[in-house]
Amino acid sequence: MSIKNIRLEVMQFLEKNVDSFVDQYLIPVEKIWQPSDFLPNSESDTFFDEVKELREIAKDLPYDFWVTLVGDTITEEALPTYESWLMDVEGINQIEGGGNGWSKWIRQWTGEENRHGDLLNKYLYLSGRVNMREIEMTTQHLINDGFDIGTGSDPYKNFVYTSFQELATYVSHNRVAQMAKKYGDNKLSKMCKMIAGDEMRHHHAYSEFVTRIFQVDPSEMMLAFQYMMKQKIVMPAHFLRESGQKISTAFEQFSDSAQRIGVYTAADYVDIMQKLIDKWEIDKITGLTDEAEKARDYLMKLPARMARISERIVIPQESHIFKWVEPARM
Repeated sequence: MSIKNIRLEVMQFLEKNVDSFVDQYLIPVEKIWQPSDFLPNSESDTFFDEVKELREIAKDLPYDFWVTLVGDTITEEALPTYESWLMDVEGINQIEGGGNGWSKWIRQWTGEENRHGDLLNKYLYLSGRVNMREIEMTTQHLINDGFDIGTGSDPYKNFVYTSFQELATYVSHNRVAQMAKKYGDNKLSKMCKMIAGDEMRHHHAYSEFVTRIFQVDPSEMMLAFQYMMKQKIVMPAHFLRESGQKISTAFEQFSDSAQRIGVYTAADYVDIMQKLIDKWEIDKITGLTDEAEKARDYLMKLPARMARISERIVIPQESHIFKWVEPARM
């Protein structure tokens, strides 16, 4: 039987539990928070006073903070790309019989994720500190450009990616929350904290999918994990560009801003890798082929090697000036 057919069988096997995954890791629409819970109420007589207060507090946030928040927002807003990618993964079917269990999962996961960009976008708009038209053009470019995360339609590789990426976005939003609180913006801090909570919950879900696959197809799952770590996890916004620029030209400068203020660093990347190795108990998995044993050895040594490399990374001290965030508004 081909590798592709085995993966399809494993996905069908796991699909039997999709309803329990939805119940455990996702929250019903009527019970989960919505963006309007954290924003000034436009129906209230105090709306303009609330907006004025939001704008006053926003003045104290530094340049790299705004760049990072804008980049995080744009990443969340490019959700159509992520949903369409996942719907094309082997074993996920959104057509036959109204869609299978996996397509149900992805639609409901997308519904939760969609609130993140919605909330942050409205905050940015009300803050008056950023150029919304430039942000909107970057978002449209990012959706137009799509992305290639190196997984193809392989569910094993995709679940490694989402396990890693959901934890990375948790780290980023949680750090932004901590910094917003430090600068006295408690409302923004609460917003980012709530988003981070969603990301951690989603991380637990996708990492559980990988745990289940290790139980039934350990060698192929190990090889998929090694493949993703070897080629490195690219961020969802790796094609980021400003208006009038070429694809991917803004990502490195955005990443530099995030590293400069400690929101998401090379050390965090290594830490997440180690957390996944520990979570999936890579050192204890049995019944591996010779090739998978070599993959395990590679994975076990990788964090230490990557940590040494990350220590040599030099981040520019000067901030790149983005069209999204104009210094004159600071």
